[in-house]
Amino acid sequence: MTLFKLLGDFVRRHWRAYILAALMLFAVALLTVWIPRRVGQLIDGLVNKSLSTDLLLWQLAGLVAMGLTIYFLRVGWRLQLFTAAYRLGIELRVQLYQKLAAQGPAFYHLQRTGDLMARGTNDIDAVEMAAGEAMLAGFDGSMTLILVLAMMTLGIDWRLAAVALLPFPLMAFGFWRLSRQVHQASTDSLERFSALNDHVQETLAGVRTLRALGLEGRNSKVLSGLAENAAKASLNEQRWEAAFEPVVGMTLTAASILTLSLGGYLVWHNQLSIGELTSFSMYLGQLIWPMFAAGWVLSLLERGKAAWARLDPLLSQPLTVDDYGVVESTPNGLLNFDAIEFTYPEQNHAALAGISLSLAAGQTLALVGPTGAGKSTLLRMLLRQYHPQSGTVRWNGINVEDYKLQQLRSAMSWVPQESFLFSASLAENIALIKPDATQTEIERVAKLAAVHDDILRLPQGYATPVGEKGVSLSGGQRQRVAIARALLSDAPLLLLDDALSAVDTQTETQILDHLRDTKQGRSMIIVSHRLSAVVDANHIAVLKNGKVVESGKHQELVELDGWYASQWRYQQLEASLEE
Repeated sequence: MTLFKLLGDFVRRHWRAYILAALMLFAVALLTVWIPRRVGQLIDGLVNKSLSTDLLLWQLAGLVAMGLTIYFLRVGWRLQLFTAAYRLGIELRVQLYQKLAAQGPAFYHLQRTGDLMARGTNDIDAVEMAAGEAMLAGFDGSMTLILVLAMMTLGIDWRLAAVALLPFPLMAFGFWRLSRQVHQASTDSLERFSALNDHVQETLAGVRTLRALGLEGRNSKVLSGLAENAAKASLNEQRWEAAFEPVVGMTLTAASILTLSLGGYLVWHNQLSIGELTSFSMYLGQLIWPMFAAGWVLSLLERGKAAWARLDPLLSQPLTVDDYGVVESTPNGLLNFDAIEFTYPEQNHAALAGISLSLAAGQTLALVGPTGAGKSTLLRMLLRQYHPQSGTVRWNGINVEDYKLQQLRSAMSWVPQESFLFSASLAENIALIKPDATQTEIERVAKLAAVHDDILRLPQGYATPVGEKGVSLSGGQRQRVAIARALLSDAPLLLLDDALSAVDTQTETQILDHLRDTKQGRSMIIVSHRLSAVVDANHIAVLKNGKVVESGKHQELVELDGWYASQWRYQQLEASLEE
């Protein structure tokens, strides 16, 4: 979709606001071009001494009334037009947010957060300006130009009008050349701002790491270079935009010289009155705005086109995981992974190679194995963050791809490896999945996650703000808050993706005991590197290089004397040494 098609569709949907603004602008243009004509007639009346004092005062009062009317009409069309343009900005931001929220991890592996933020702010602002300021200036300038030329040609003298317009083709050529430069400069400016925005976002997200490694100075130099590049690109864009003004100035100067030369000759030969020449000169002055408007419109449109060229591919990009399911019931019951094959993009080896597992309702499945074995990837197949290249995941006998995404994901409470907390209070973070939860419910799940006592030791208890990403909490506390949040849900399946890695063994045992006591028919899949977390699982699968190499219950795997038994003995020895 082009920028003009976008603006055309938007104007058709909000035609009332644009029509009303256009009518007001038309009235303003009419009054504006009528004023010089009245002034010329007053001057001729004064020169001819045909105006009485009363009539002169009435004429002056009429001019003042027209000026006031123009003022209020200008306020009115600005309110109408810019209110409509701001709606476009809102629509684009909502559309962009919905697209980003629906994209899967594969999309974000190829995108930069700072760049996405720049497109949602700076780029949409540029498109919004094209829908508001450019539409306003374009219509107002065009209407004023047509009426002024009509008054100059039909109302005064066509010969003067023809001579005055001689320099205008050169101005049009200059505008055409400048608009191409503005487009290139705008594209460069938006991209450099995006790079700067991305670096600032990464710096703020990793500020503690930078401080710990003593990289503040080096990072500051990189930031300084990016900021300087962005400033130069913006300055270059402003230079090209500013070049419109000299072109307008030279055109008007040439037109004024030609007009005064011919006008003086016509007045001298009594073919034109002084009042008519005065009116014509005022009309020529009124052409300043249409010419400036033309430059301003071209500049805004080129900037909008450059911004839309960055936004459109993002908005039209297909979802990495389509929501084409039709089943609206909440899944429950037997869960089957049937011969799952999956390879990440740009990787040669398979992350999952023929995985087949099952989990009955109310039971616990544990996934263990070395780092990179494919444990978290298997959960992503269930969450439909990725599509398996081969095989199916069935829940209650139905392919998970046939469920609506909302229904599927609402049936699971997922605690990922890296727990994310929002910049809100602890109570609000826990109640995220159930905003209407009572304080009693929040405290109940906090106790189950063994974080209740930690929260009470904080200055404001459950009202304590945790800061961005939970920066004020330890890693173990963040994990336990995330577990409490998941437990507040009534979802039939709980997914713990190495969610106990940052807590000590005693706290881990306490949490697992609470989970066992309160399962109430809930199924669980636990991914863990610490085998003490999975000893009570109904079934344990050992993954290695994307394959299931061992499976069974804890005691069966210990007796098998394979990878699981070796890791179990090692971790037991490590625990005894710590004690």
